[in-house]
Amino acid sequence: MSEKIAIIGGSGVYDLIKKASKVSVKTPYGKVDTIKKTMYKEKVIYFLPRHGPKHSVPPHFINYRANIYALFSLGVKKIFSTNAVGSIDLSIKPGDFVVPDQIIDMTKVRPLTFFDGATKVKFEDGSIRKGVVHLDYTDPYCTNLRNMYIKAVEDIGEMVYTKGVYVCSEGPRFETPAEITMYQKMGGTLVGMTTIPEAILARELKMCYSTLCLITNFGAGMQEKITHEEVVEIFEQKTNQVKEIMKKIIAAEISTVKCTCIN
Repeated sequence: MSEKIAIIGGSGVYDLIKKASKVSVKTPYGKVDTIKKTMYKEKVIYFLPRHGPKHSVPPHFINYRANIYALFSLGVKKIFSTNAVGSIDLSIKPGDFVVPDQIIDMTKVRPLTFFDGATKVKFEDGSIRKGVVHLDYTDPYCTNLRNMYIKAVEDIGEMVYTKGVYVCSEGPRFETPAEITMYQKMGGTLVGMTTIPEAILARELKMCYSTLCLITNFGAGMQEKITHEEVVEIFEQKTNQVKEIMKKIIAAEISTVKCTCIN
């Protein structure tokens, strides 16, 4: 059976896969028709543009449940995400890569779970999750996939921070300086708008999930002003490196070491 992985891309990486077929999936949460499918040797690769093919969907309106459930329905076991984020740690600068290991959820209006007390999910191994479900999130990102990302970044000659606390805010506005100060005091090192609820939903469906973060700016109050154009500019400067990293991920042997994501 072919290994199936997915790449969820954000700003600047929509053209990672050029020769691919389109896939449309109906889910209980809506239809997803933006997925692309391609093959690498015996590996099936799905690419999902998080904000839509034209970057038209803001972070708080993304249908995260439909996206993750669609990948689950396609048989995906591993999800590699990319994020453009801000740094709230002066030692981590724009242009740097970070593979975070922890999350602080500061979102407000997003559906965060598949399990509403009535939903039932059946897995390939015959196991079922239903009713009220409480899962462990000691390691919110898959350790195996994090290690693959770290190796891929190092293999292309880039430096990577191997830990970080991703504070996920609601968006679509950038944060205030007071909010950034609060996040710093809470132990945050990065601030973004999209890792929640992706990481949560993937874990609920026994899918491994990790993300590669590219720092595009400092948080509010740490630099003069933040603009979306600045974020896009930094990502475009690093687009080739991001693509090389993702090519390494696609070509890499998938770890067979058992992780906690499927428990």
